[in-house]
Amino acid sequence: MANLAILGGEKLFGEPYKNLTWPPRDLNTAERLKEVYMSGAWSFNSPTEEQFEREFAAFHGTKYAVFMANGTVTLEASLQALGVGKGDEVIVPALTWMATALAPYYLGATPVFVDIEPTTLCLDPAQLEAAITSKTKAIIPVHVYGSTADLEKILAIADKHNIPVVEDCAHMQGGFWNGKGVGSRGKVGSFSFQQSKTIASGEGGICITDDEELAKKIYLIKHIGYQRGLKQGQAAKAPEGLVCHNYRATAFQAVILSEQLKTLHDRIRIYGENAKIMTDMVKDIPGVRVQEPGRLADPQGYYSFHFLFDGEEFNGISKDVINRACIAEGAPIGNGGHGPVYKHALFNLRRDEYRIAGGETCPVCDFLSTRMLGIAHQSLYYKQTAEQIGAVVRKVATNADELREFAAES
Repeated sequence: MANLAILGGEKLFGEPYKNLTWPPRDLNTAERLKEVYMSGAWSFNSPTEEQFEREFAAFHGTKYAVFMANGTVTLEASLQALGVGKGDEVIVPALTWMATALAPYYLGATPVFVDIEPTTLCLDPAQLEAAITSKTKAIIPVHVYGSTADLEKILAIADKHNIPVVEDCAHMQGGFWNGKGVGSRGKVGSFSFQQSKTIASGEGGICITDDEELAKKIYLIKHIGYQRGLKQGQAAKAPEGLVCHNYRATAFQAVILSEQLKTLHDRIRIYGENAKIMTDMVKDIPGVRVQEPGRLADPQGYYSFHFLFDGEEFNGISKDVINRACIAEGAPIGNGGHGPVYKHALFNLRRDEYRIAGGETCPVCDFLSTRMLGIAHQSLYYKQTAEQIGAVVRKVATNADELREFAAES
């Protein structure tokens, strides 16, 4: 008789798993939203927005923050403020959401893809220097899924070549690296508050930096050339040649985020405890491992948690089949993560509009993106759910031969 539920065996967990309700809703936030609504100060750098900027900058240990409409325009504005433009190159990892690569493209620059580390799934610093040319004007390491890129090595290479680093922290709210908040080590840190993130306002984003002039320029770019403190309708002249936009967010978003920021440390701590439970439950299974948090990460950000079925024990078994088997056992596992950006249907650029460092492909990213399954951060909140997921992965992985027969027949 088959062991796996997908083959008719007994299902490991019949009851629904517990997830943290996301995005969260509570009466205190609703009351604050009502106050903003009645105030009429909804945008144009309202006091509520400025308060959240101060809170977020303090949380991550920087002097300045600029609140914006989403995490794509934060990247674009950061690069623009650093002088990136037509004919330049910007180095990005092969594994990320497409916004990381599209931000330089929108400015007329060429995204250059570098392969990833097999452990953290972040940009591989060992391959970074070879990707740098005289056209390289910025490097964007991504703390993908909440693991930390090796900033020590990346920043050393960037400093050697005098190239600014923009940290893409869209997956890393609440994470720290070597004692300081992520986003504070590079020239700029860029964050997203899209609905799935660990603090979320539907949409939204923020830049953090210690560079006052850079913060002022990013603010001008997002606020149609208005300087901070100018009121609607006042004349303002942006620096000549600086194309500015309306990338503003609203006070409603700021209120929601301000409330969620209060609990972020505690949630990240809980996520970490339950991630360790799952890690310990699978660490002795041949062919299975988890995405590593990155050296000097404390705590990790935990946007999501990823299992990698990349051992020879799973040859001939697609991640789709593994995913279906896990779901059949009662685990909230997804068919996990981004593929190589340059292969994404929505990336949609011609081959001459981007460059892949070292050749025509990024082999580590290409392979591992076909071997990973992930769970969202809200599934990390309850110990019971973590234990359930760990048990399901153990059961499926230790019955790989049975699953291989199913894969061959399906």
